[in-house]
Amino acid sequence: MNDTETLNFLVEKYRSLKTEIGKVIVGQDKAVDSLLLSIFTGGHCLLVGVPGLAKTLMVNTLSKALGLEFSRIQFTPDLMPSDITGSEILDDSRHFRFVKGPIFANIVLADEINRTPPKTQAALLEAMQEKSVTVSGTSYPLPKPFFVLATQNPIEQEGTYPLPEAQLDRFMLNIKLDYPSFAEELDIVKTTTIDRDADIQKVLSAEEIMNIQSTIRKMPVADNVCEYAVRLVSHTRANESNPDMLAKRYISWGAGPRASQYLVMGARTHAAMHGKYSPDIEDVQAVATEVLRHRIVRNYYAEAEGVTTDSIILQLINAQ
Repeated sequence: MNDTETLNFLVEKYRSLKTEIGKVIVGQDKAVDSLLLSIFTGGHCLLVGVPGLAKTLMVNTLSKALGLEFSRIQFTPDLMPSDITGSEILDDSRHFRFVKGPIFANIVLADEINRTPPKTQAALLEAMQEKSVTVSGTSYPLPKPFFVLATQNPIEQEGTYPLPEAQLDRFMLNIKLDYPSFAEELDIVKTTTIDRDADIQKVLSAEEIMNIQSTIRKMPVADNVCEYAVRLVSHTRANESNPDMLAKRYISWGAGPRASQYLVMGARTHAAMHGKYSPDIEDVQAVATEVLRHRIVRNYYAEAEGVTTDSIILQLINAQ
């Protein structure tokens, strides 16, 4: 397929994926869209939501619809790096043999990533960045495509190890899951309290996903769109050259260059999923909140006045 045919193919498969996932997941359309966007872009996701919002089920269903190998790691305070990456064992012939850990899958669900110490978090985040695991001096490549979808519980912080900003920056999107509406929750109760197993059909293959990712990266982006993305990110930085008083009043640390990269990459994918062959400023705005949400550190004044990160981003977008 040429690039145009691949983009048309993506639009068709995107609709099919939404249909298949909708067999199991009621509502959460925005979260599902964002997950698919990160998959087609090739980025990792952080899902933040209270227990019981089907975060694990959503990721598992997504992996089935994409035909990818799925692995779930429950992060706990006693989890060791080797429990994630794998370790060498002495076999019967007295030779060391590497046994792969659960990180060797296409989609890895890091459940409650902030409940494990920084040393173990670092083992996962290294794999996210390098797409390989190094044990005893030997590097083992991870399967392609490779995605980490990590979850966090925002309401219970006792005994947790919050991810530092430098590690949060590895995640392309920070997706917030909200409570379902009354009608959606009623539908959830009716469909999940009976003996019914949904048959999830495979919609895409690993090769097709990588082909889509490659095609999206070739999409042309106008200079004004790139300039808008970089300008939006620069206005989150509270420095003397920044004319935006909002950043100086409420932000102690702004987003870095990786945010600009992800804004443009996310805008490309958002445009492709909606049948466009080149992104515009509206596509940048559509992904801005989830790209910037975990890259902005509010100062004391913002916290004291109850100004949220999302409201700061929205004001910055409206001011452009």
